[in-house]
Amino acid sequence: MPTDGLMHTTRAPRPRRRLIARVLVPFLAALALLLTPWPGPGGGATAEAVSVCTGRPAKTYRFATGELRLYRTRHYACAVTVAKRPGAPRPMNVSLQPRGGRAAVKAGRFGRQTGPVTVHALNRCVRAYGSVAGQGRSTGWILC
Repeated sequence: MPTDGLMHTTRAPRPRRRLIARVLVPFLAALALLLTPWPGPGGGATAEAVSVCTGRPAKTYRFATGELRLYRTRHYACAVTVAKRPGAPRPMNVSLQPRGGRAAVKAGRFGRQTGPVTVHALNRCVRAYGSVAGQGRSTGWILC
């Protein structure tokens, strides 16, 4: 030790920081792996999309280029058209009409899905239509 009256010490890295680095880095790496989206069993080109409609799934109508998904709560019905193979924007359409009311329509060029469209359907039947690239599906009066 020096004799000039001043304490000269060199600090070693704090064990606490090393412990945090040893625990936190692997934890964050594992968390990133868990949160990374992976393709489902059908590969990456499926019509699986997270719905933006609230309520429980009521019906799904499949057609050649996609599917029409209907959801229902106590007071409302909601519809979304989802492309079978997401990609370049193409003409898509979704329509939902309550019995005795006006249809809610969303149409345009979309790559993955069109919608949601929501209508008030308390104690009322609804009919829906969805299409992707000119091919689609229509329902009769349903969810009565």
